[in-house]
Amino acid sequence: MAHRITEECTYCGACEPECPVSAITPGDSLYVIDEEVCVDCVGYHEIAACVDVCPVDCIFKV
Repeated sequence: MAHRITEECTYCGACEPECPVSAITPGDSLYVIDEEVCVDCVGYHEIAACVDVCPVDCIFKV
């Protein structure tokens, strides 16, 4: 159900404001999704908002 950001993250920050439950935070060199908080945007969006806006497709479902 949760998502994860891979090492390909460019640290652009596009994903963070899209998360309806604030599960995405900046890490040292890439953004991080708290998998305990992530709800896959169920009840908020048709598809995961972070995946939809990521310009390098580095977010995937765990």
